[in-house]
Amino acid sequence: MIYYVVALIVVVIDQVTKYMIVKTMELSETIPLIEGVFHITSHRNRGAAFGILQDARWFFIVITVIVVAAIVWYMPRIRGQKVSLWGFTLILGGAVGNFIDRLLKGEVVDFLDFRLIHFPIFNVADSCIVIGVGLLLLDTLREAKQAKSVERLKVEVEDEP
Repeated sequence: MIYYVVALIVVVIDQVTKYMIVKTMELSETIPLIEGVFHITSHRNRGAAFGILQDARWFFIVITVIVVAAIVWYMPRIRGQKVSLWGFTLILGGAVGNFIDRLLKGEVVDFLDFRLIHFPIFNVADSCIVIGVGLLLLDTLREAKQAKSVERLKVEVEDEP
């Protein structure tokens, strides 16, 4: 249950920050917090990361409904896998946050603008999705390493006289 509460908190933080950007900044306005490194920039995205699939609103809405349903169905089945649960929690919150934008506005509000490296402007939901995917990858690698260790141990035990 705590995972769904945290996902809801992610959605609330995402929506509140986007609302603040929309209400206090003009589109394309930028506020340098660290000049040339990190700015708050009011931006809208009608596509996905790096601007791909522009104006594919209904595609993203359908995919998000499927992904959210799959996560909600799957999470209770992996109770002991804490890292994966936290990963799915962050993905769930981020997906719902961006889903709300696409459903209600037809575009996603982005504002986190790191300029030190050329990187797309993003938002809290995007951050949570990326961190969640990272946690899932880490947990998958950890499980693969454990399985390999167990298999190696089995072979060593079988080889003993």
